Amino acid sequence: MSAAGGGSRPGRAPAQRRPPAPPLFEDTSRAAAPAPVSSLAAAYGSSLASQGKALVDRNIERLVPVGRLKYYFAVDSLYVGRKLGRLLFPFLHQVQYQQDRPVAPRLDVNAPDLYIPVMAFITYILVAGLALGTQNRFSPDLLGLQASSALAWLIVEVLAILLGLYLVTVNTDLTTIDLVAFSGYKYVGMIVGLVAGLLFGKTGYFLLLSWCCLSIFVFMIRTLRLKILSEAAAEGVLVRGAKNQLRMYLTMAVAGLQPLFMYWLTFHLVR
Repeated sequence: MSAAGGGSRPGRAPAQRRPPAPPLFEDTSRAAAPAPVSSLAAAYGSSLASQGKALVDRNIERLVPVGRLKYYFAVDSLYVGRKLGRLLFPFLHQVQYQQDRPVAPRLDVNAPDLYIPVMAFITYILVAGLALGTQNRFSPDLLGLQASSALAWLIVEVLAILLGLYLVTVNTDLTTIDLVAFSGYKYVGMIVGLVAGLLFGKTGYFLLLSWCCLSIFVFMIRTLRLKILSEAAAEGVLVRGAKNQLRMYLTMAVAGLQPLFMYWLTFHLVR
């Protein structure tokens, strides 16, 4: 029994805590590496990154000549206006190459560029979508089919021209990108024809498309004649001979393809 009158019960002494056991494996992840080792690792990593970047840039430049592509997009508003005038009214202008080496398009209106073909291709797809929408035939799949079909025909056309140049053994400074640029100029006339069809129906479409087909035919003849007939261009006249006749036939064939593709890629969009 407990004692009365405020007696207190003696308490237990607090238990002493044992010190924690040392870890079996010491955690060294937070320990700072020695300064020479860290600097050497950083230098080695930077060297590997530089070598990898150089390798990637070299391979990309081999597949896609970025530097040359920049040259084809070096245009300004004055060049675009003058080039569109030559595409739509080639009868009022003369084609002359006065430079011994290629220059930026903004410095020579006769130089090929990729700005107008790319913008014209995108605009053509948008106008085609608008034409399909006015006929209640629009669908994303149909618009995608229209874009892929136009791109596929462009690739086939360029490959056919390259094959023709190889078979005729033409020594020219025309590159594959030049051919893509020249083949892409027809989209300007296709846009004009489609817009005329939207505004004035089939009559306006056929009238303006016929004019644009004639214009692109004349433009291609005048431009490619100086490129394909390089030796004759130096003299300013056509040199007679079987080889030059084949080259002239090739030039006319390339120019004649443009109206065919312009009609093929637009006639079903106008009703």
